[in-house]
Amino acid sequence: MKRILVLYHSQQNGNLEKMAQSLAEGAVDAGAEVTLFNANDARFPINDYRQYDAIAVGSPDYFSYIAGTLKTFIDDWYLAKNSDPTGMTRKPLALFMAYDRSGRARQPLEMLFSRLGLQVGSIVECDGNPNKMVLYACRDLGRKLAKSLL
Repeated sequence: MKRILVLYHSQQNGNLEKMAQSLAEGAVDAGAEVTLFNANDARFPINDYRQYDAIAVGSPDYFSYIAGTLKTFIDDWYLAKNSDPTGMTRKPLALFMAYDRSGRARQPLEMLFSRLGLQVGSIVECDGNPNKMVLYACRDLGRKLAKSLL
């Protein structure tokens, strides 16, 4: 079974967590095993990244940039990749984000995480609390990500 990591940063009202859960549901429906990891709760153990076949990353827009915990992930990934690239590169990637009226973190999210591999689908974006349409788009993105592994 193919394994997908859904890495996200969520706090306060949990908009990103709702989106991450919907994305995970879509990936599971398509036959993948999914691990949800909220980077707000702990630092992701970077060597565990090697065991995943694909990754989905979700960030809030913090002053037109991604969450610091996800920037820390990228820094850790870069150092680990340079010491031993085995299992660290060219994985299918899905992106999602939430914001409050701005949405300018899209560019840094795409730029930083494109180093991990090829993006599957479009970024799912949400202004505020995710509605049914946004959650459906997340489930669909999860399905696409899982199907990209077949």
